Amino acid sequence: MTLNDQINAAIGAHGLWKGRLKDAIRTGRSDVPVHAVSVDNQCAFGKWLQSFDAEGRKSPNYKTCCDLHRKFHAAAGDVLALALAGKRQEAERALADNSAFVNTSRDLTRAMMTWAAAKP
Repeated sequence: MTLNDQINAAIGAHGLWKGRLKDAIRTGRSDVPVHAVSVDNQCAFGKWLQSFDAEGRKSPNYKTCCDLHRKFHAAAGDVLALALAGKRQEAERALADNSAFVNTSRDLTRAMMTWAAAKP
């Protein structure tokens, strides 16, 4: 897959997490454990990022996306942990506008789009 293909797939996959987290808040259940959601190397995009060689890791776009991707997963894990602990109101606040999850998700999407638009 090309860089653009990977980024487009990642944007879509990460975009679905808000819905999955809303479902977890509503039901108190998740098919993915908190520890797997909280780490950035379990999803396809994270595995792809880990596959970069030393030269590829020098890119500022790579570094920015890695940092935001890690923060995205940490925030998603935090929301899921609250949902599974039955802390519905806290989980809803953690998923609301201007929350760490929403802000990081937006910033990650923008960074991935910037990377995709950058000339190789």
